[in-house]
Amino acid sequence: MRLINWICYNLYTEGVISLLLQVENVKKCYGNKNILTKVLDNLSLKVDRGEFICIMGASGSGKTTLLNCISTIDRVSSGNIYLNDINVSELHDSELAKFRREQLGFVFQESKLLSTLTIEENIALPLTISGLDPALIPERVSVIAKEFGIEGILKNYPYEVSGGEKQRSAAARAIVNNPSLLLADEPTGALDSRSARILMEMLSKINKQLHATIVLVTHDPVSASYANRVLFLKDGSIYNQINKGNRTFQFFYQQILDVLSAMGGEANA
Repeated sequence: MRLINWICYNLYTEGVISLLLQVENVKKCYGNKNILTKVLDNLSLKVDRGEFICIMGASGSGKTTLLNCISTIDRVSSGNIYLNDINVSELHDSELAKFRREQLGFVFQESKLLSTLTIEENIALPLTISGLDPALIPERVSVIAKEFGIEGILKNYPYEVSGGEKQRSAAARAIVNNPSLLLADEPTGALDSRSARILMEMLSKINKQLHATIVLVTHDPVSASYANRVLFLKDGSIYNQINKGNRTFQFFYQQILDVLSAMGGEANA
């Protein structure tokens, strides 16, 4: 079973584009009326099902805040965010855990694997929490582990594997429950260049083969080059965006560098 045929609702009919995520006139401010800091300024964007987009910008541009608002970790000050036609801005605290569990997958800069569980048990955890039949879990874990090239370390504990293997295990855990949206916040930030390349190739693979929808936040133009579209944030607004289209990886990478340079050197941020 090369492709994961149990992933079904994230697949779309060829040629038919469906909107998955809509961010609508979102503002996010911190502080009070005396000292108010605006982090997101009337920001809007749309992400289609099966897209792989990247969000870039200097520190303080609002990219992580945007990701936090999409993931319901933070609340918007005004505006709306819709995922699968659910207005996440209006979800009550009692609904958030279920929403995150069923709709979202997360990959962070640190793997956040549980040290007392094996890699296999870490990947299986979302399936266990969701109440999947225990008899079905081993096969699901095995299939996703093969997709990420970590089938040989499933019995190991996190301290027994490399940093790159930890991150691939974390990515496998994030996607195993078939979330509508995979959110990745600087997933290559703590990796060497080789491990970062392997992880990004794996994310690109699940996007292309499984039509997983991915929103990536990164400072790294190399990692950004794996996306289909890159949005550049500046002062809480979208400064520019470019689409990869049929361009080569190298050409798209140079385009990203050119935009970052025009923004004032954020390539080195």
